Amino acid sequence: MEKIAIVTDTAADLDKETIREYGIRVLPFRIIYPDREYRDGVDITSEKIYADIPTIHVKSSLPSMEEMDELFTGLVDEGYTHTIVVTLSSGLSGIYNGVRLAAERHPDLIIHVEDSRSISMGEGVLAIEAARLARQQVPFEEIVERVGSMKERVKLFFVVETLEYLIRGGRIGRVAGSLAEMMNVKPVIGSSLTDGKYETVARVRGRRKSIERLLSLVQETAQGHRCKAYILHGNAREEMQAFADQVQKVAGITEVVTGDNITPVAGVHSGPGLIGVVLVREED
Repeated sequence: MEKIAIVTDTAADLDKETIREYGIRVLPFRIIYPDREYRDGVDITSEKIYADIPTIHVKSSLPSMEEMDELFTGLVDEGYTHTIVVTLSSGLSGIYNGVRLAAERHPDLIIHVEDSRSISMGEGVLAIEAARLARQQVPFEEIVERVGSMKERVKLFFVVETLEYLIRGGRIGRVAGSLAEMMNVKPVIGSSLTDGKYETVARVRGRRKSIERLLSLVQETAQGHRCKAYILHGNAREEMQAFADQVQKVAGITEVVTGDNITPVAGVHSGPGLIGVVLVREED
């Protein structure tokens, strides 16, 4: 009989209650300061990140191979036969390839690694769906297939207060990003299903117009469908709540879920002022 474990990483932005409810295992990214190292979401908070990054150069790194090996070994010891790992987009991080390498060292466990091609709840909803199906004792191969096809129904869009941190982390080009900053151009950013990298969906001038464009993308995506919306923020709670109130009124939105700050590792690369939305379209 199959015993299936579900694993993801801290970039999925799953809260502790969800992790506990579904028994999802979570690999923490590492947050690297000049003088020490932290484990994402374990011994460092988003609030500390936002306080520190204006003056301290903070980097991030993958979970260690030792952590991955310990996790897989522990799952075998607990009697698991299969594991599905949902990772942060391979276009944004090396964790997908890192987990695949670690998986090869554990032949006693059948491991499928799913590249979410997304981040935050765009990744998290895939892990939740895998865990929900596993709880219903759906066969491993069917879960893999259904989670893979679910990616086509997930859209992520976000705006940031400043492009400085995306430029610093290499998420967008330095020249293009610097010019946009100088001209007060605020791109609305999404994640591409093709390569999993960030792509500019729209360009507008000013913060207010960027949030208005974000709302119009929600309207366009939900038109003619039924969608659940997850609203995200990075040190922008009041703006997030105002945006969530607007999303609630959009035709086709069946439920709006708001969360706390995005995980510290995401905050390192986006900076304060992020507002984002993940839309999950119901199957037709």
